[in-house]
Amino acid sequence: MASVEEDFPRGGTTKKPAESKIVVDRTEVDNLFQSNEQTGTKKRKGGSKDEGKKPKTQKTDDKKAAGLTLNEAAKCVEILHMKNVKEGMLVLGCVKDVADFEVTVSLPCGLLGFLSIRNISDAYTKLLSEQLASDDTAEICSLMQLFHPGMVLRCAVAKLDITQGGSLSIQLSINPKLINKSLTSSSLKAGMVLSGCVESVEDHGCIIDIGVGGTKAFLPEEASTDKQKKLEELKVGQYVTSLIEAVKNNGRVVCLSVNPSATAQAYADAQQGWNLVNLLPGLLVRATIRKVTKHGLLLDFLSSFTGQVDFLHLEPEQASSYAEGLVVGARVLYVEPSTRLVGLSLRSYLVQLAAVIDPTPPAGDCIGEVVHGCKMTAMHHMSGAMLELPDKSSAFAHRNHLKEPSEPPNENRVFAMPQHTCRILDFSPMDQVFLVSLRRSIIDKPFFRYHDVQAGQVVEGTVSVLLSHGMVVHLSDHIKGLVPRTHLSDIILKNPEKKYVEGMKVKCRVLSVDPDNRKLYLTRKKALVESSLPVFFSYADARPGRISHGFIVCLRDFGCIVRFYNNVKGLVPLSELSSEPISSPEDAFYVGQVLKVKVLQCDPEKAKMVLSFKAVVEGDTDEAARVDCEVGKRLEAKVVKKSASGLEVAILPDDVTALLPTMHLSDHMSNCPLLWESLQEGDIISKLICCNKSKQRIILTKKPTVRWSLEQGVAAKHFSEITVGMQLIGWIKNIMSYGVFVEFPYGLVGLAPKSAMTDKFVSDTAAAFQLGQTVLAKVTNLDQEKQRFLVTLKISEVISPEGDTQTRLIQGLQERRAVNDMLAMRGSGEVGRRLAALSVGQKLKLTVDSVKDGGAALKSDDLLDASVIATKHHTTGVSLTAGQKVTAVILHVNILTTCVHVSLLPKLVGPKKPLTAGWKYTAAVQHTEADFTVVSLKDTAQLAVIHTCSHLNHVVLSESEKLKEGMTFAVEVVEASCKELQGLPLVSWQQGAAKRQRTSSEKQAGSRGHCFGEILQGSVQSVKPTCIQVKLEDGSVGSVHVSEVVEMDRVHVGSFPTSSVKVGSVVTARVIGGREASSHRFLPFSHPKFTYTIPELTLVPSKLDKNVCFKPATAKEKMSSYQVGEEITCFVSKFHSDRKSLEVTTDPSITGTVELLAMITHPKDASHPEKLYKLGQALRAKVVEASVKPRRFALSLTGVHRLEEGSITLGMVVNIQPQTGLLVKLPFGDVGTVSLTDLADAYRPKPLASYSKDQILRCFLLRNETGRWQLSLRPSRLNPQDAKLVKDPEVLSLDELEVGQVIRGYVKSVGEQGVFIRLSRHVTGRAQLQQSTKFFVNNHKVLCEHLPPSTLLTTRILSINKEEEFVDLSLLPANTGKPDILPESLGLQLRLTGEEKKKHDQERSRKRSLSANKQQAESHVPQKKKKKAKSDGDDSGVEVFFREEDDEEEGRPDPVKETPGSAAPSRLQVSAGFSWDVDLTSLKLPSAAQDDSSDGEDRGWNAKPQKKSRHELEQEKTAAEKALVQREAELMDPNLRPQDAAAFERLLLASPNSSLLWLQYMAHHLQATEIEQARAVAERALKTISFREDQEKLNVWVALLNLENMYGTEESLKRVFERALQFCEPMPVHQQLADIYAKSNKTKEAEGVYKTMVKRFRQNKAVWLSYGTFLLQQGQSDAASALLQRALKSLPPKESVDVIAKFAQLEFRYGDANRGRDMFDKVLTSYPKRTDLWSVFIDLVVKHGSQKEVRALFDRVIHLSVSVKKIKFFFKRYLEYEKKHGTPQSIQAVKAKAMEFVESRVPEAAD
Repeated sequence: MASVEEDFPRGGTTKKPAESKIVVDRTEVDNLFQSNEQTGTKKRKGGSKDEGKKPKTQKTDDKKAAGLTLNEAAKCVEILHMKNVKEGMLVLGCVKDVADFEVTVSLPCGLLGFLSIRNISDAYTKLLSEQLASDDTAEICSLMQLFHPGMVLRCAVAKLDITQGGSLSIQLSINPKLINKSLTSSSLKAGMVLSGCVESVEDHGCIIDIGVGGTKAFLPEEASTDKQKKLEELKVGQYVTSLIEAVKNNGRVVCLSVNPSATAQAYADAQQGWNLVNLLPGLLVRATIRKVTKHGLLLDFLSSFTGQVDFLHLEPEQASSYAEGLVVGARVLYVEPSTRLVGLSLRSYLVQLAAVIDPTPPAGDCIGEVVHGCKMTAMHHMSGAMLELPDKSSAFAHRNHLKEPSEPPNENRVFAMPQHTCRILDFSPMDQVFLVSLRRSIIDKPFFRYHDVQAGQVVEGTVSVLLSHGMVVHLSDHIKGLVPRTHLSDIILKNPEKKYVEGMKVKCRVLSVDPDNRKLYLTRKKALVESSLPVFFSYADARPGRISHGFIVCLRDFGCIVRFYNNVKGLVPLSELSSEPISSPEDAFYVGQVLKVKVLQCDPEKAKMVLSFKAVVEGDTDEAARVDCEVGKRLEAKVVKKSASGLEVAILPDDVTALLPTMHLSDHMSNCPLLWESLQEGDIISKLICCNKSKQRIILTKKPTVRWSLEQGVAAKHFSEITVGMQLIGWIKNIMSYGVFVEFPYGLVGLAPKSAMTDKFVSDTAAAFQLGQTVLAKVTNLDQEKQRFLVTLKISEVISPEGDTQTRLIQGLQERRAVNDMLAMRGSGEVGRRLAALSVGQKLKLTVDSVKDGGAALKSDDLLDASVIATKHHTTGVSLTAGQKVTAVILHVNILTTCVHVSLLPKLVGPKKPLTAGWKYTAAVQHTEADFTVVSLKDTAQLAVIHTCSHLNHVVLSESEKLKEGMTFAVEVVEASCKELQGLPLVSWQQGAAKRQRTSSEKQAGSRGHCFGEILQGSVQSVKPTCIQVKLEDGSVGSVHVSEVVEMDRVHVGSFPTSSVKVGSVVTARVIGGREASSHRFLPFSHPKFTYTIPELTLVPSKLDKNVCFKPATAKEKMSSYQVGEEITCFVSKFHSDRKSLEVTTDPSITGTVELLAMITHPKDASHPEKLYKLGQALRAKVVEASVKPRRFALSLTGVHRLEEGSITLGMVVNIQPQTGLLVKLPFGDVGTVSLTDLADAYRPKPLASYSKDQILRCFLLRNETGRWQLSLRPSRLNPQDAKLVKDPEVLSLDELEVGQVIRGYVKSVGEQGVFIRLSRHVTGRAQLQQSTKFFVNNHKVLCEHLPPSTLLTTRILSINKEEEFVDLSLLPANTGKPDILPESLGLQLRLTGEEKKKHDQERSRKRSLSANKQQAESHVPQKKKKKAKSDGDDSGVEVFFREEDDEEEGRPDPVKETPGSAAPSRLQVSAGFSWDVDLTSLKLPSAAQDDSSDGEDRGWNAKPQKKSRHELEQEKTAAEKALVQREAELMDPNLRPQDAAAFERLLLASPNSSLLWLQYMAHHLQATEIEQARAVAERALKTISFREDQEKLNVWVALLNLENMYGTEESLKRVFERALQFCEPMPVHQQLADIYAKSNKTKEAEGVYKTMVKRFRQNKAVWLSYGTFLLQQGQSDAASALLQRALKSLPPKESVDVIAKFAQLEFRYGDANRGRDMFDKVLTSYPKRTDLWSVFIDLVVKHGSQKEVRALFDRVIHLSVSVKKIKFFFKRYLEYEKKHGTPQSIQAVKAKAMEFVESRVPEAAD
């Protein structure tokens, strides 16, 4: 067993021998269903302290559990979560992947485990150790031979490991000693199915290790019927599942058989003796369905056990047929040891278990793919959701992957979505389901697996770590690559750590990727990353003649070996290295160098390639010179590569590389990106023409206009051919502020100045033209000397070719058609093909889907996945309802967005009328885009397409010049039906002919206006929920507010007044005001410009009577008329979703606000309060506040306008305070607090766990104290009629408590005086240390560690002092019936009680008597001897007692058995100055003090008092007087810290101006979490301390700021800060607040304070230095540098040197030492005689620099032109440095320099 314990330790931290340790190099595996915030990690760390004691505890638990036969049914069926996995848990798994040293195992519910090579079996581990020790690996059986994917295993959780990322990793073991550890020899029965491992292979069979002590298991040769595991093939360590055939010799010998079909169908029964301790996963049982739930089943099996089947392990085909009482076959999946929960599976592939489970997904390898259109079939709130993928496969999304980690859970919202997009994370063989994530952060990741990364791809990553052989870069959480050291830069870096730091973002290019082995290699070489040359991914890409970038990997005598991507490499022979002869390649090249190479020969089959450097250098690569490629010649080319700037093409047939920029794909700029999108690599492009050629590259163009100009010869080939007045066709090359540069064929470039760009005034040149836009240019000026020319682009000065507009239109539409056809063929599916078949003007039969204000959405059976839209303009006058069948005409089709724009206007849908060529028609704009516009021709129902801009050079500078729907202009029909336009008419028009219809507001501006009180007639134009538009007789339009439609007393709650008025009806209205035409703001009646406004009308009958004269009332007067509490009628105007408030209106000029808490009456309405109210709805509200200045009008819809004691209201949680409770925002601006004891009728261990910020709660108002409400959330308060039995009743006063009562409460604090327990919001009790635990505790910190604040405890009341309002409690188990608050694992000694304590006290009394007799004998010593002991006699009694007590403790043989009473003197000694008894009678003799303190709990001493002599009485009196004097001295000593409020008050009377004393008083209250008392003490201090003591007052202000920062709110901290500024110097207060923010990690707030300081105190040097220190501590070096420049500008010049020096020192300490060194160099260069700065500089370099830098600095200093005395000082320091850090040679060198310096000064002195 010794070897077993060594190889497989059951606990402790025993290290394994180094020889047998096999390091598994496994990258971190992120558990799919684990949150980043793991609580298990903390538990793991906490448990490691007592790791060595775990086996004992486990054994005890096992004994207890052995007697259990039943387990409780689960309250809710959940899947197996990561948090429920514990060490020792048994689980069934399936092999997913096998590596060299580790097996990945799929566990139930999507979990993954890892089986190390060390956790197979003892025999296999021993074999490994022996073979590794002998270095003979020939017979080692690898994991590949022992395991295969799909193999089913019984596993035990050996360890929960923590990965580098902080997530948990499940380490498994199949060691039979762990799997079957609960089985014994006597429990083995025939028919049991056990797992084991082959221990040894014998002649006639195998010995199987089944892990049962004292039992040998034998597998005969004839019993192995498994074809896959023939006996001769079985190896040591082979995992086998076997059936017990016979048990012999009382279990000492077991015969096994291996028959897969028999073991798979062998049912476990109760006669085999299975219980919850030895139940094994993988057993097949007969179970009866006990309960059917939506999340799974509860089953009964083996007559007395209960198990669960989660939804993942229900058979899908039989899910609906499960019913209670049904008997089914089930396979045990796992047994949870802590809760005894048994998980089972009903899946057929597990119940009818074959040899293996299929580990591959049914739909192939689609891991990492993003899948769209997934439907959620079920939501299980405690587990996750089931989805159905488009291919009908099932998928499971864990609840952690339904949302982002930072978002709150909202499963209902997710389930309500019709479709989802998810990323497939993995496939679980055990569950046969895909595991997916709905997190947007995971879906949007460009790389999820190594398979997603392609060689040659440019990627961006984050530097992780620098290694000696390279740099690790993380592309994502799971993908990392290595940048080899030679690839860190274009040159070899000696110190890469200076260029790269951890966390830095870098751009790399992928050299090679090996997804199977998870290896990725990257490069940072700029020449490779930014290379635009062809990339060689394989030898097939390296065709002869091609050029690419490669890097040298090897230098040999015969040449260089150059490598490309994917390890493609070739040889450059010596003869091809250079045109000059090179004998040694090492002299001319280096490894890692990037060079251009040309392929000379390539043999892909043999993977050999010959390359050349010389061909590139000599210019043989100028393929343009060898190929017939002249400018102006038509070409064909094949797309080689797509980039953001254009297409890289190969000119056919010679594959000459050329560039086709995106802007050269068309004359129409909107067509260029569409053509780029539709073209793919390998496509052939025709009708190309070369427009520019150089040695570097060839530029092609497909612009038809440019091609026409080259073919017609209207292009200049050279500058000499250009003449003034010549007209050329070119394109915009660059846009500058002073004009645009126009490029022409043959590389000629001209400038169009800003004044010559257009006939209009241009303020912004960027708004006039686009890059690449085709233009007509006319040469206006030539500069022959500089060969520059100017052009004009004005339309008035250039002449368009005849027919140019119509030709460009046809070409542009044909390009669009070609794009649609290509997109339809490639990847758009059936929808794309159907959309490509549509054309403008075609009519469709559609169904109305929905109708909105902005138009209508329609649908068609032929276009199911396309969106069909009709805008508001195209539905005007058409009555539409959902489901209505309509006929529409197509205006525009966009295949990319699958969107079709249609029109439902009758004039367009009707029958078409014929057109006549040459006739002019009025055209109306129906649809417009960047280059093309669809118009309708008068009443002919004919549509035509025109250019949005009729001229190439047309410029649109304002919105008013653009074509918009509804505009009309004249067009001329050129051709009635044009074939190129698919039968549409071809028309022409002139820009600028469009006329815009005047809007109603513009017509309004021309009306004469109306007077107040005027009665008008009009017709209703439109009706909206909050207003009515009325068209008056003079053509103007007036507005009627919702409150002016009917009489107010006739408005019913919930009605909509405006709905009573119909559109088109004639109404009589009266003018009551007006609105501005621009902003529609309501104007008072006395406004001087009223006649220029839109009239505000009323339809109220009582106001229409001419005889009734009503006076105008201003908004101020109306606001003043409202009274708080008054109930008024208002109307819903708007809902603000950002601040969740409702805007209501009572009058055209008055708007009120209803906050969320005054709007709803139930918490469930808080999520969507806008659904409760609709626009224009009439409501009854109560006025909460109505003030004119400031303007505030607040209302309430809940029926109350103020809070009253005893009522119930809603509140919102704004802060969760762990020690006190909840801070709640109440309606009407009030705030309340909920104590921990008022949260529930039954206290919970974690009372605040179920509450979150912004949560809405129902609160009971108890009382208002100091402006804050005391609240209660107890159900007995909120629902007294439905309240159940109150487990923990409220304690309103001490009268409700009784001695002996058992009561529960929460820990408030733990101190030296004991444990303070909160019994209610006002009642706090204390349990002294001896009443807190049965263990002896000599330090209260032990209790602090185990009793954090808010811990729930059960106590018993020992005594109640109503006068002092004090409750004494007990936490002892004997009083409460609960376990002790301290665990036994701490190893503390028990407190002595009963007879043991009495015996111990008697022994101590005997020792005291002996001591007293000895002291009495010493009193008779002669006077001379007594003087020697005078120092003892002068001491006070208390100190003598302490000294004697110490002597006693030193002489004790067993100091652990100290009585509880010994804690009393210790407490007195620590808290000197504090007394439990304040009377003089408490001061006793030393012996009495001893007697009293040693007894502890029972203070009496049973010894009879003896009669004392007169001398003894005088001696006692003298000792008492001395003790009294010492006691008085202690009470007056200010250095001793008091322990109660009375002691503090006594000391403050003596020292009222001591801020230290006041701060200690505040700290005393804060220790007991009495925050309000601490605030009160601070306010008292500010009033008490004398006004002359500025520093003392400042100390108190700083303490108050600290208090508010820790326990208050931002508002309270701001108020204290503003008060402090009034009473103290502003600068120190600002500085202290900034320091407080910085220490509490409130960086943003601290920076705000510093910014204020440098503005207010810019002349103070300390402010700038403090701000600089803060910035550098935060790592903001650049910001600190900028701050230094600001400081130098603000401070006087004389301070500049010191400030720069201080900032340099700060850089050394917190920032960049190199930057600090540069700053010192600059300063000392200007001020070389500042020896103080030189000295500081030397100190900093010695501390932060190298020896070389220090010596260089000393050498600079000793050559300064300063006094000899100062140079001597520096020489002395130089010598001290060398003596400490240097060598004898360096010391001698310094001395030599000193002698040289002295000798050089001697001649000067002589002169």
